[in-house]
Amino acid sequence: MRFRLIVMLGVMPLLVFSLSIAAQEAKPDISSLSWLTGCWEMNNNGRVTTESWGRATKNLIIGTSQTVKDGKSVSFEFLRVVDNGHGMIYVAKPADAKTETAFMVSKTGDREVVFENLKHDFPQRIIYKLTKPDALFARIEGTTDGKLSGMDFPMTRAKCG
Repeated sequence: MRFRLIVMLGVMPLLVFSLSIAAQEAKPDISSLSWLTGCWEMNNNGRVTTESWGRATKNLIIGTSQTVKDGKSVSFEFLRVVDNGHGMIYVAKPADAKTETAFMVSKTGDREVVFENLKHDFPQRIIYKLTKPDALFARIEGTTDGKLSGMDFPMTRAKCG
């Protein structure tokens, strides 16, 4: 009996250590964002914003955003989420920007993801949450002059194309 106790005391720390290493290595890959795939639309008094996301693979999902008013494109943006080997990064390049801006993943959950870049002027945070099978809530937010401000984009699933 004493031998069993000694063996158990020796094995338990190894088991706990192994489980903690496994938990650290179990980072979600981009395919966990498959709920984002497809086309989403928000109509704000005739100003229609559409976001389209392609297939989510383990290392990449590509998206675009376009806003149309009175039949003319008023803005667009190229988007992607990539895995750089250390985690997911959301990369945005608006039409009027000379460079891309990267946001590191800060939170992932069941049908929710948050990206942050606290050094960026605005936004500093990008949030996506699937609230219903055909309803996507997106939000951009940040602190400007010490005040938190943000913009909400409640979207519904739309036909692609």
